[in-house]
Amino acid sequence: MTEEAGRTHEATDLLQHLIRNRCVNDGSVSSGQEQRSADLLVGYLEGSGADVETFEPEPGRTSLVAKLHGSDPSAPSLTLLGHTDVVPANDEDWSHDPFGGELIDGMVWGRGAIDMLNLTATMATGFRHLAKSGFRPAGDLTYVAVADEEALGTHGAKWLCDHARDDVHGDYVITESGGFPMGGADGTPRLPVIVGEKGVYWCRLVVRGTPGHGSQPLRTDNALIKAAEVVRRIDEYRPQAQLHEAWVRFVEGIGFPAEWAEPLLDPDRIDAFCDEFAVVGLARQAHACTHTTMAPTIMHAGTKLNVIPDRVELGVDIRSLPGWDTADVRAMLEEVVGDLADDVSIEFESEETSTISPIDTPLWDALERVSQRFYPGAKTVPFLTTGATDARFHRALGSVAYGFGLHSRAIGFEQYGAMFHGIDERVDVESLHLSTEMWMDLARDFLV
Repeated sequence: MTEEAGRTHEATDLLQHLIRNRCVNDGSVSSGQEQRSADLLVGYLEGSGADVETFEPEPGRTSLVAKLHGSDPSAPSLTLLGHTDVVPANDEDWSHDPFGGELIDGMVWGRGAIDMLNLTATMATGFRHLAKSGFRPAGDLTYVAVADEEALGTHGAKWLCDHARDDVHGDYVITESGGFPMGGADGTPRLPVIVGEKGVYWCRLVVRGTPGHGSQPLRTDNALIKAAEVVRRIDEYRPQAQLHEAWVRFVEGIGFPAEWAEPLLDPDRIDAFCDEFAVVGLARQAHACTHTTMAPTIMHAGTKLNVIPDRVELGVDIRSLPGWDTADVRAMLEEVVGDLADDVSIEFESEETSTISPIDTPLWDALERVSQRFYPGAKTVPFLTTGATDARFHRALGSVAYGFGLHSRAIGFEQYGAMFHGIDERVDVESLHLSTEMWMDLARDFLV
């Protein structure tokens, strides 16, 4: 077995164990229990020569930090940032056990295989082999595996950035996801690099009514009926598209055919294009990247089957574009609620604006250089992710933070996008190989 094949085998095995650890984060403080995967990673990195430390802000919510100290305090430092928690999965929906970590026909199946245990495992593998080889970077190389990314990072990256800044901070940070090869019209591979993310405004709408007997519904003040109308209005709300710099540079750089690129760069045509475009995954991404979106996701109503409900709580997931703040989001919600305003209150659970890192940086150049080994002629293109990542906490510390990895072409774009928090999540072993080798090449290129 070659050294590269050995590293790929290690990354695959490590990913399987991370999946089987079942660190499911449902948003409650006691969920996740990422200590299981932190212990696994401590054992894996033991004896590598790196300094390893763990942090546990709440029982079982453990994050790991491993470091190779640089020889030059003035040199730029790099942090590889993964997370070990995953979202829930319903066994009945999957073709294979979502927590079995099975290797089937060159694919590792399981919750987190794409989001993002694959990168967490390959980062650890690359880091371990760099450390064991005696690699001494000019600037610090840090590997971090955090808890709680899937619930806003309160007990993970946010806590570490607030309480252990010197341990986790890097001038440059790489986390999920990026690096999925897309072919332009000229056949040159394009590799998206996540340069920013939308803002997160999770909110609760409290809809009020008047209780009454369920046997006499005529002309009652039913809060559930009002809430249903609010949901309908959210679904039908159509704000004007806004084309920010990262989106424009993505479309111009990816090499789409003109019949796609032209409407994707026209705020007056993009909505119709997304409504009609056959590639649903791309249509959803294009719409989300150019609109502040609202998705009603949770509703709690009623106390008893025969009682007209007087209170409904409606959870709405709002993701804002660059430049939006709380006042803008509230104004949008008030426009949607309209004449029901007297019976609906708006309570924000999260108020985080969009964050973006600059594109023209030494790390950007290094990613493009290193990618050539795996995809000759490849070009990196910026992309704004519609979901939240832990990069935002590091941007707040002044870091340039990107999302990247390296994937093969074994999984198509439509499948890849659908697997985030979706069904039958899996990753191919070749992608694990590519990412592992890329992390090592990047460290040797960027940190010397």
